[in-house]
Amino acid sequence: MAEENAEAGAVLAAIEGIGPLARRLNQAHTRLWYDQVHQDLTGPQFTVLSLLHAHGAMDQGTLGALAHLDKSTAAPLLDRLRRRGLVEFAQDEADRRRKLVSVTDEGRSLAEALAPAVMSVGEQLLDPLSPEEREVFLGLLRRTVRQPRD
Repeated sequence: MAEENAEAGAVLAAIEGIGPLARRLNQAHTRLWYDQVHQDLTGPQFTVLSLLHAHGAMDQGTLGALAHLDKSTAAPLLDRLRRRGLVEFAQDEADRRRKLVSVTDEGRSLAEALAPAVMSVGEQLLDPLSPEEREVFLGLLRRTVRQPRD
């Protein structure tokens, strides 16, 4: 009986671990995003528009790295943004083999218009924490996702 209780305790501890907590945080973020930001724009799409807005035109590889997108995700995401008229592609004059991605005026305007709502979603998620706790929490999250994986 004691062994069964220990096993059950281990199983219950597992569902309170990082995976389930990360999933629940993502669900809460997604729910707020769709209620308050949406505009048929996903978080990664907003990130891409914002990066192009802030840094100007860049090649797809650089953009994917800055946005933390893998190649299989970046290409279709950029194609959807291009079809909506939010980004455009041009050949790099310095290296004709490269294509540069840039944000259009419409994409820039959309990123600017949605930025306050995106910030609000983050604030709502962090609302239970004090300002000091928020800094610590975000710092730990950044450090965790930067950790190299083997």
